[in-house]
Amino acid sequence: MMKKNLLIISLSVGVVLIGVVLFMYIRHEQATEKKLSELSEQLHANENNETTKKEQTNETNKQAENETAEENENKLTNTITEAVKKTVDFFTNQEVNIVALGDSLTQGIGDSSEQGGYVGLIEQSINETNKKAHVTNFGKRGDRTDQLLKRMEDPKIATSLKEADIVLITIGANDIMQVLKENITNITYEAFEKERTNYEKRLHAIFSLIQANNNHAEVYLLGFYNPFERYFQEIKELSMIVNEWNKTSKKVTEQYNHTTYIPTKDLFNSKEKTLFAADHFHPNQQGYQRMAQRVLEYITNREER
Repeated sequence: MMKKNLLIISLSVGVVLIGVVLFMYIRHEQATEKKLSELSEQLHANENNETTKKEQTNETNKQAENETAEENENKLTNTITEAVKKTVDFFTNQEVNIVALGDSLTQGIGDSSEQGGYVGLIEQSINETNKKAHVTNFGKRGDRTDQLLKRMEDPKIATSLKEADIVLITIGANDIMQVLKENITNITYEAFEKERTNYEKRLHAIFSLIQANNNHAEVYLLGFYNPFERYFQEIKELSMIVNEWNKTSKKVTEQYNHTTYIPTKDLFNSKEKTLFAADHFHPNQQGYQRMAQRVLEYITNREER
């Protein structure tokens, strides 16, 4: 805007000076009008040329940005394709029962493609060539650890756990959100620390209940990501809280056999594209694709860890 204003001022001054010169040296009225007309046309032509140059520059920059985004998308697609191929190879000639427990991430909220979020994508990947995976999804939007524990008393869930080869869990994000809701007018770090201790106790209870039903299934707990980091980078406490809760999750999983912690926070640090749904909290299709890929990597590489 400043450059545009300077350009207008410069043109105005130029017109005044040229007008004075024309008035002094050209007395004939028609000659003056002709010269002024030519000058006006020249000024408009210069403005049009400048506008065209700017439009061409903007178009070039836009094209370069689109090409970069397309290259990044192709890289992600190729990586997912490789993960799918490795998954198909891994599960060849073996059937597997997968039970998914947890909150809205397990349910797949935010996935506009309605493929079932990361759990649905995993099922599709394993069953790429023929049906080898039997997936039962007990995800429920809004569930906290205490609510999941209560639901695990359901005979249907208990029976599914007994038959499971793999158990996938996302839980705890709503425990954090509950602290925010209850302390919205006076949020302190101590409030999150107190609830983190309760979360740790309930997480132990969840793993103990799973192993009481089935002590041979491979259990995978997905860690937390920070949905607010992109918009509130200056609030470091939010990142600290997520990191501390992730450390707790990892520490608890390490105390149980056949139990693995899967980090997800780094998956959503990308500034290249939006990985969240319209609510800015749940992953969108691309976000769930990254989660599915990460989980598949851990499942298929468990012998290497």
